[in-house]
Amino acid sequence: MIKRPLNEKLDIKLMNKLISARGISGDEQEIRNIIIKEVNKHATSVKVNKMGNLIVRKKGNGPKLMLAAHMDEIGLMVKNIEKYGKISFSTIGGIIPDVLVGERVHVCGKKNKIFGVITSDEVSNDMEITKRIESHDMYIDTGYWKPKLKKLGVEIGNYIDFEPMGDCPCHQKMLVGKALDDRIGCYVLIQLLKKLKKTPFDLYFVFTVQEEIGAYGSKSSVWDVEPDLSLVIDVTPSDDNMGESSKILGNGPVLTIKDEEIISDKKMVNWVKKTAKRTKIPLQLEVTDVGATDALGISVFKAGVPTTVIGVPIRNIHSTFSFAHPRDINNLITLLIKLLKTQPK
Repeated sequence: MIKRPLNEKLDIKLMNKLISARGISGDEQEIRNIIIKEVNKHATSVKVNKMGNLIVRKKGNGPKLMLAAHMDEIGLMVKNIEKYGKISFSTIGGIIPDVLVGERVHVCGKKNKIFGVITSDEVSNDMEITKRIESHDMYIDTGYWKPKLKKLGVEIGNYIDFEPMGDCPCHQKMLVGKALDDRIGCYVLIQLLKKLKKTPFDLYFVFTVQEEIGAYGSKSSVWDVEPDLSLVIDVTPSDDNMGESSKILGNGPVLTIKDEEIISDKKMVNWVKKTAKRTKIPLQLEVTDVGATDALGISVFKAGVPTTVIGVPIRNIHSTFSFAHPRDINNLITLLIKLLKTQPK
């Protein structure tokens, strides 16, 4: 059953802050500082571990429940600078090369960001394109030659950000912006921190780093928490423009039963399904052979941690702009609030 939009709207000001913030894997400081400001007064403790994960505790009596969402996003890094200013790059995260040509980027210099456009020899020189352009054939054109770029502090290893849209468009039907993977998860955890009062858990909200390149943040932060149970809040590709669909924008949160690397704990899956049924919140189910999340590193900690993944479907995942439905995000927050009033049996 498709639910009508909830009366509560998204906090679009907060969502804009999260989506527009810098936070490529390994460079999450800006997004982390924004989240710290949002959660400080709602937490029992706030800690940043050595790897950069943000661990926020809301102390309670009961088993330790770790809720994880990753702060980092996909992006690029300077690999080489040629004489006439071509900046070749390395991709950070699973970016589809086809979406890159023509994208506007900001190359991080010593003090300022330098605007550039991703192009290739064929595109730049109006040549016929006879084969697919791979990422190693692309480069960034800033209009500057190498000596000027050097003066501006551009060197190998500098990060390259995709240009944010500005204020992300949002209406009852669609939310659009960069880094929805997984700033939506960060938004959900922030809202839970603000709304939850008392639960039968000792809650740890963990905003992880470097998920996009191997889920390294969750693998380190789980040692700080040592949880009894875990819920990973992430996004998943929608397939509602592919004919027969199982993950449709607007039809509710998605519970991942299996992905490429994890089979969710049965007890956790049943807990989520029964809560959704009891509270009449729409829930979509996912079994997939591709993709992975922070769940793997958490679930195999020590003797094992019962874990599952729940999130929302989005279109254009791992591209510079994605689409999500505000209704799914609000329904996910409501479902999690109801869920955390009980313990799994």
